[in-house]
Amino acid sequence: MAQVPQTFFDALAVRTWCGLALTALGRAREEIDAINVYPVADGDTGTNLYLTVESAATAVEAVFAGHEAGAAAGSAPAGTPSLADAARAMAHGALIGARGNSGTILAQLLRGMAQVLTAEGETPHTDGDGLSLALRHAADSARQAVAHPVEGTVLSVASAAADAAEGAEGDCGTVARAAYRGACAALAATPGQLAVLEHAGVVDAGGRGLVAVLAALVETFTGEVPAVSGAVSAATAAAAAHARVRAVHGADCADDGPGGAGSEGEAGGEGPAFEVIYLLEAGDTAVARLRQRLDALGDSLVVVGGDGLWNVHVHVDDAGAAVEAGVEAGRPYRIRITHFGADDAHTRGSERPPRERVQRAVVAVVPGEGLAGLYAEAGATTVLARPGEPPASGELVEAVRRAHAREVVLLPNDADLRHTAAAAAEQARTEGIRVALIPTRSAVQGIAALAVHEPDRRFDEDVVSMTSAAGATRYAEVTVAERQSWTMAGICQAGDVLGLIDGDVAVIGSDVAAAAESVLNRMLAAGGELVTLVLGDEAPEGVAERLEARVREAYLAVDTVVYRGGRQGALVLIGVE
Repeated sequence: MAQVPQTFFDALAVRTWCGLALTALGRAREEIDAINVYPVADGDTGTNLYLTVESAATAVEAVFAGHEAGAAAGSAPAGTPSLADAARAMAHGALIGARGNSGTILAQLLRGMAQVLTAEGETPHTDGDGLSLALRHAADSARQAVAHPVEGTVLSVASAAADAAEGAEGDCGTVARAAYRGACAALAATPGQLAVLEHAGVVDAGGRGLVAVLAALVETFTGEVPAVSGAVSAATAAAAAHARVRAVHGADCADDGPGGAGSEGEAGGEGPAFEVIYLLEAGDTAVARLRQRLDALGDSLVVVGGDGLWNVHVHVDDAGAAVEAGVEAGRPYRIRITHFGADDAHTRGSERPPRERVQRAVVAVVPGEGLAGLYAEAGATTVLARPGEPPASGELVEAVRRAHAREVVLLPNDADLRHTAAAAAEQARTEGIRVALIPTRSAVQGIAALAVHEPDRRFDEDVVSMTSAAGATRYAEVTVAERQSWTMAGICQAGDVLGLIDGDVAVIGSDVAAAAESVLNRMLAAGGELVTLVLGDEAPEGVAERLEARVREAYLAVDTVVYRGGRQGALVLIGVE
């Protein structure tokens, strides 16, 4: 079905663009991975771009869903979100989901656009001039985020797109077409700017990905997919050829270019051993000092973000020092360290035999650092879901791969993640992994399932046992209302304490401990043998002691176990088995 064009750049256009860009990158992902030679022939640029845009698209969809829910409850006007809200969500989603060099730079490009689009206030849309200005600011801010920019990379393609957009006069469709044509011309020129690309006979992989994103922008405003340029079609042909080149030369391909292994858009040195990526909560002054320290530690330094939240990417030999620098600057989390010499995507061209897969593993989504540690101690591979930052399906697929097992039990631990987890499971199955999805709706159900997990049992028997344990566990949470809303227990106001049982509001109050005790009494009225309490960082002192005392006094045959969940969103999670 043809895409209905958007006349102006509004919230709906942001939503449409993210969806079309995700589809375009999904189609081009393998091709982009195959031509990825600079700075390291790790074959993951297409995948990293896809995961970054997937996170952006998920965030935009959440804004639309929240607006629709608010309109239904009477707390928001009918219609669509504002352009500013959609643009902010797109930029934030890309920032927290950015992967690798290319994804981090793309996140900054989207953030740069969002800064222009949100500066116009609550205006419902912008025109061609506004889009041109957004593309210019995007290219400039991305270049500033890279410590040592190099031409012949995605930065060159972004700058050329912005230059072409500035020379165009007309509506958003006209500006988008000009930007796309400028990007294609710049992409075709990248082999002449970087010797490593010319040697391999390919264009820049990050630039190729940006061209796909800009093609989706054209389709958003015109309803038509732009004609494939010579550079793009040449990239497809080169992908197959380069796959053969990499099979012979492996990671050595990266050393043929100027400066060796730098970042996408940056010159580097000899090629450090580790890639370090993390999100960081810190102020501008601390981040400025962090940039200087990380630049001295390694290369490929890209730091994007602002307003207290940053995405940090660097290649170093001392991964611990890079993380420690983040700790000194603020609060790093979602830390990912990849050893370029390990048996992963970065060495797929080597002759090292792959390590043997384990027979079975459990992959679980957890809402806080405390529970992540608990699940990891039980042998699970974890994916951290921070408040307001649900993982995308690509992140779950990566976790399944990281588990390196023939059979995987997947625990989403959130009713809203069921479809995301199902998509991840389906993708993993196409890669030959046997995956069983247990529809756990809370982390306490996941704890119950993990407690009966026995990897030596037959797979089907283990899945049935874990499913039964999860299903026999009622779950609840105590949280604080963010806005006025209609609930099954009546109307709540922003700031009210809510007690939810099996996903529905059952208690509205003003005291956390009292609400938690009321919820617990209601749950135990139907019987139970074990109560699991998971306390968040913001839970008041004494809540656990009060609940434990209540169980001892009124339910003599019931045991209680308490865990610290860390920053998990809910003040208290409660499970009753």
